[in-house]
Parts: sequence; structure tokens; C-alpha cells
Amino acid sequence: MPLDAHLARLELSTPDVNALADFYRRSYGMQVEQTGAVVRLTAPGRELRLREGPANQFVSASFRMARAELLAQHREHLGAQGVEFQLLECGGHVVKDPEGRELRFLNPKPATAAATPAGVLPGRLQHYAVRTPDPQRLVDFYVERLGFTLSDRVVDDQGGLGAAFLRTDHEHHTLAIFRAPVVRFDHFSCETDDWETLRDWADHMAEVDIMLAWGVGRHGPGNGNFFMVADPDGNLAEISCDLEVCAPDRPVGLWKHRPQTLNRWGVAIMRS
Repeated sequence: MPLDAHLARLELSTPDVNALADFYRRSYGMQVEQTGAVVRLTAPGRELRLREGPANQFVSASFRMARAELLAQHREHLGAQGVEFQLLECGGHVVKDPEGRELRFLNPKPATAAATPAGVLPGRLQHYAVRTPDPQRLVDFYVERLGFTLSDRVVDDQGGLGAAFLRTDHEHHTLAIFRAPVVRFDHFSCETDDWETLRDWADHMAEVDIMLAWGVGRHGPGNGNFFMVADPDGNLAEISCDLEVCAPDRPVGLWKHRPQTLNRWGVAIMRS
């Protein structure tokens, strides 16, 4: 079954929770709240959670279904595919991908009209990316067994899969998978309103003395404008805008594995 869900939050592990919390407080305008072993970082439209552990890994990704009845349908699909899942007290369920990451599927959250605090720029948590030596195994699991939809493939001259972009709703990708030598977290992205607000975000990074690590640029797959910064652990954090909106019957795109695919305007970060 195709999913109809959006990314709601990410939980990362880090050997220095305080350093990462301070970075995202300054860079992404997030409020910091300690809850037991977990630090919760929030701003309108975006939520991260941090816990002590190895650098460059994420513990879980949480997705909210567009409608409550989709949770039961998804569980039926998982059962038919032989995917083990556990029920959550909140009414959702959790599965693990082949590399041990938790994926939580949750009920819709009632819409709220909370005001954005003064000085905090708009940025909605929209997608994340991982690195893996075996991207095809992850693509097969997420598409065939979980219900994600493949938007684009990036292949090398030998036909090997270099990257894949998967969606869970109408936006081009909720998850990107990059071929790389080790299993690790790559980046998350917050989608902002438009090109002018992307500029305002870049100005904000300059004001808090955080240098851009990549961009401003324009991706090939997804066609979005973006820049990225690097947190103290070396994770990348992206601000983007104008991401492609996909029709349900959009054909899967095919791209060459080269720098111009990842950044049509110039230099790219190549994971392999």
C-alpha cells in the first residue's frame, strides 16, 4: 500500500548531547527541554530528539499518517509482507529496517495554530537521508515491504545504485539513501517557504557565526534549492525550498551518478 504520511521527528544519538543541543538552538531556533535521558528540541514545524550514544547515527524516525484509518491498513500490509512490528501505547506501531533503525508510524496530530516566536524562521521538518554500503537492500525494504514510493534512482556507469529518493506523500522524497562505505546518518532537511526565506536562513546562519558547508545550490532529483550546515558531530542539516510535488503516477526518474546530479549549479558532496 502506498503511504500517505509525513516526517514528524527524528531522534539522533551523540556523544555530546549538550553540544548538539546548543548548536540546533542557535542554528535552527529550537527550544531545548530535558526529559529523562532524552533532550527534546522543538520549533514550529520541526522536532529533534537527542540521546547519548555514538555519533552520526539516528535512533528513530517518526511518521504521522494523514488519516487515522491508515494505521490499521498499514499494519495489515506489514503482516502480509511478513514484517514484524510492535504496537505503541500511543496507538501507533514501530518496525526496524534492515540496519536496525526504528521507524515509528503514528496517528495524525490535530492541527494547531501556535504562533511562531519572534525571530524564528519557518522551516518544516521534511526529509532525512542515510548512508549505507548496500542501498538496494534498503530500497527494496522501504518500497516493497513498508510502502514507500520510489521517485528517482541515481546509477553509476556500471548500473550500480548510487542513490535513491523515496517519498511517503506528494513531496519528492521523505528519505534519501546514499551509497557509502559505512552505515551512518547523512542529513535532515527543513523545507522553508520560498527563495527569499532561504536567503533569510543563510543570513541567520551568518549572524550566529555558522558557516555554510554546502550550497547555496540546486539539486537535480527533487529540483529543490538548498544549503547545508554541519553540526559538531559532522551531521549535515539542510534548509531547502521549492521541492518537487509528485503526481501519484509519476514515473521513476533515472539520473547519472555525478556531481551535477546532486548540485546542478556546482560542487557536490559525493558519498561514493
